[in-house]
Amino acid sequence: MNIRENIINEFLEEQDWTTEQIIFLAGDASNRKYFRVKNNNGRAILMDAPPNKEDVRPFIFFTNYLLELGYSVPNIFGENAKEGLLLLEDFGDNTFTQVLLQGIKESEIYECAIDLLIDLHKQPVIENRKDRIGSYGHQELYREISLFVEWYMPLCFENKTVIENTDEFYSIWVGLLKNVSQINETLVLRDFHADNLVWLPEREGIKRCGLLDYQDAVIGSRTYDLLSLLEDARRDIMPEQKNHLMKRYLRAFPELGKEEFESTYHILAAQRHCKVLGIFSRLHVRDNKDNYLAHLPRCWRMLKQSCLNPSLLELKNWLRANMPD
Repeated sequence: MNIRENIINEFLEEQDWTTEQIIFLAGDASNRKYFRVKNNNGRAILMDAPPNKEDVRPFIFFTNYLLELGYSVPNIFGENAKEGLLLLEDFGDNTFTQVLLQGIKESEIYECAIDLLIDLHKQPVIENRKDRIGSYGHQELYREISLFVEWYMPLCFENKTVIENTDEFYSIWVGLLKNVSQINETLVLRDFHADNLVWLPEREGIKRCGLLDYQDAVIGSRTYDLLSLLEDARRDIMPEQKNHLMKRYLRAFPELGKEEFESTYHILAAQRHCKVLGIFSRLHVRDNKDNYLAHLPRCWRMLKQSCLNPSLLELKNWLRANMPD
């Protein structure tokens, strides 16, 4: 038994959780690992986030925040932030991705997710918490663009060290992000997509949509979580379904200007696709997590689709001139 295993066992004992079975569930794109622990009293999820690589305090903060707003997030049964260990309520295995494979109607669960976003976006950020939540503004959005240049482009050009015209690429993004309005509107969960949503049919209303992986939440544009859901890097959503869900969202906010909203949506969608192409490439090259490569073609298609919006014409032309299709 190694040192980390000893620390975990001591933590479980401190929580009076005599474990009869520990099952490794998954890692993710971070350094966190998840285990299902079982005993006679039931089951729970152990989050193992080594403190030299991860910080569980934001997860604790946003769990309490979202519980206060009335959403379905895992209750925290026990915590040791210093050692990077949390014992969490087990929501089960029915992520949106899994229940869709089982044949549940896509519109039912996605409408519930849209309704949750509508509810979240109608609530102001809790005033006495604002100073503890980062801003997802122009500076951070611009910084993330570098992931495309530093990781995805070398992968496309077989690690060629000199790639031309990147200055023009960055300059285009400076202009695009200036056109993104209302950047400090709402809490943004940041990774609001099918793998991080759990279907809880025994609950009512928007509580049927369980939330995972929200520790990186920030204050930003209302369009971001919407596009994260509808422009999912990991699964295809048919255009007619996207249109239906977008209309459902917009009906709740008749005050929004359609042209301005759509421009912001597509600019931030393109930004996210560039970022994700870079992150998935980095996971492959640096971290040997090759399963993310399968999603690159979808992300590239969605990036090109976003560039069909007139506001992204300059980026569309740059991609066409400088990137392999």
